Amino acid sequence: MPRLLVTGATGDLGGVVVRRAAADGWDVTGWAGRAALDIRDAAAVGAGMRAAAPDAVIHTAYVQGDGAHAVNADGSEHVARAAAAVGARLVHVSSDAIFDGSLGRPLREEDVVSPVTPYGATKAEAEARVALAAPDAVLVRTSLIYAGPPAEPTAQERTPLAVARGESDMMFYSDEIRSAVQVDDLAAALLELASLDWAGPLNVAGADAVSRLELARLIVAARGLDPDRLRGAPAPPSRPRDCALDVARAQALLGTPLRGALAALAPAER
Repeated sequence: MPRLLVTGATGDLGGVVVRRAAADGWDVTGWAGRAALDIRDAAAVGAGMRAAAPDAVIHTAYVQGDGAHAVNADGSEHVARAAAAVGARLVHVSSDAIFDGSLGRPLREEDVVSPVTPYGATKAEAEARVALAAPDAVLVRTSLIYAGPPAEPTAQERTPLAVARGESDMMFYSDEIRSAVQVDDLAAALLELASLDWAGPLNVAGADAVSRLELARLIVAARGLDPDRLRGAPAPPSRPRDCALDVARAQALLGTPLRGALAALAPAER
């Protein structure tokens, strides 16, 4: 039975990867939270990797805000070095936030990295450090993650649902474009990549380019709430704009369909 290590194993994405991997016949070890194993600690990561002795590693762990650099950049390098040391295949989950979205077209794998947010900068640095530590790793650039009904809402879904229920009030960016991805589609794609030889950047995201406002309204409508309760506003200059990802390369490589949010959240598919 092949052995898989998943970091961030209790997160919205990591938890789904763990469950799908176990169902697919992997012997899964999950790392989750500092209480289990702190990926900021290089020695602990190395020891934990040797103990798990995985054939593949899917690295989903990240944080935003305080401590992001230590987890996203330092921690990712520690995981990459430890995976390389035991000869494990590494699937590193990156982000569309590494771009400024100024090109006016879907972003390709060869486009120059240009983050405009502190979080995006940590993810861009993580990519560079992982590529040096584990040159055979695949750097999966993905986007906003949602589940859709009947699954439990992801963090991306909880905010618009709360607004639609009148529990909070906020605006959603009407001009920030992303390639939101359904979490099961992404998890299945990551597991495929764990068994393939692809190295370097790969865009793995949804096929539809939608604004944050449009995505929020799709999320709300899919769960039977009123999307008209959500209001839009332009994003501030400090935000990226059109970070839609060109997923043609992944669609040709993978058997997993990469559905767009317009299809995956359509009422007919509930």
